[in-house]
Formats: sequence, structure tokens, C-alpha cells
Amino acid sequence: MLVEGKNAVEELLASNATIEKIMMFKGTGHNDLVSKIKSSGIQYQFVDKVALDRLSKTKNHQGFIAFVTDYKYFTLSEILQGSKGNPRQPLLVILDGVEDPHNLGNIIRTAECMGVDGIIIGKNRAASVNETVIRVSAGAANHVKIAKVTNINQEIEHLKQKGFWVYAADMGGVNVAQNNLTGPIALVMGGENTGVRHLTKSLVDNVVSVPMFGRVNSLNVATATAMVLYEINRQRGIK
Repeated sequence: MLVEGKNAVEELLASNATIEKIMMFKGTGHNDLVSKIKSSGIQYQFVDKVALDRLSKTKNHQGFIAFVTDYKYFTLSEILQGSKGNPRQPLLVILDGVEDPHNLGNIIRTAECMGVDGIIIGKNRAASVNETVIRVSAGAANHVKIAKVTNINQEIEHLKQKGFWVYAADMGGVNVAQNNLTGPIALVMGGENTGVRHLTKSLVDNVVSVPMFGRVNSLNVATATAMVLYEINRQRGIK
């Protein structure tokens, strides 16, 4: 798998990802990053721009391309175990059919910034963590635990048994600010075209919505995720 771009490669170096090799533009002016790469012990190579352009899938490599092993998903048990040592209240995001890798990458980046303990995605009809997702997340995918599961609804039931309150963000719900969003929470966000599926919605504790006042009656899923996560952290008094 290729990871492209200055910021994505820099975040990769700070993570536990297995980096096989990094190729850099020999005329790059980003000397700080070059020094980090040289001191990391990772194999690297300086090449001309033509070679990078030929390899690049995004055509926006910014002079850096890293070769990494495929993303290693976590289990839900590993995510929950990691959240136990966190002084904050556990917070998970469940993605019910998000198919656009750009949306997934943006959600991962927001989740990392908002202190989310882990993200759960489905194995079917959903975007996976690939080069595009890692690039769009600006490397945040290497710092967020992501689980890929067969049945999201089963995992929701499991989390409820573990003491989590599960909320779905969808149209027609209660104003998100009018809900008590403290305690262990799992937030379900629906797919771009389907929203949260009916069966999934029937399993959650409550459906919440972001109030809107314009003529457009829906938000991009990545934007909506950011707004709800902000409200959760606001209520928790995190500074």
C-alpha cells in the first residue's frame, strides 16, 4: 500500500505502522522530514520527480511516497481494552455503510482530533482503509484503532451489554444538544445515500439530529460526524 504526501508520511513515522521503504524527491526542501526519515532506520531512496509521478496514484505526492504493509485492523475487544486506561469516558464511532473513502478519511481525522477511542466499520458495502483514506486522514488512520466487523448490529447489542449508550445521528431525531451525552457512548453514522438503516436505528437508545436552518436539509456524513462529536466533548467539559 502506498501512502503519499508530506503530512501523511510524517504521521506515518510517528505511528506503529510497518514502513517498508520511503521514496523522496531528491530536490525536496523539507529538510526536517528528510532528517527524521534518515534517522528512523527505515530504508529510503532519493529519486527524481518523474519516478514519483509514475508511482503516484493521487498525483499529489508532494515529493514523498511511503510503501507500507496493508492496514492492520483491530478487534472490538482490543479497542475496548485500550479505552479502559483512558481517563476520558469511552467514545466510539460506528459507521453504517459509509462507502466514500474521502468521507472515511475525513471522519478518521476528526475522530482522532476529538479523542475517539475507536471506529467500527462493516466488512460489506463500506469503504476500507486504503491509500486514499490514509492520505485524506492526513495520517490520522495510523493513530486511531479501527475494527472491521461482519455484523454491525450484533456489535451494537454487544456494546449495550457492556454499558454503552448508543446514539444514531439521522434526520428526524431529537436535537443533539438536548441529549445527555456523558458516559460511555457509541455514535452511529449512516451511509451517504442510505443514512442509518432501519434495523440498526431500531436497536439504538436514541436518534439525534443536528438542527439546520438553511434550504439544504442534509449534511455530508463527515461534517455531521464532526458536529456531533464536538457536542459530545462540549457536554463532557473537555478543554
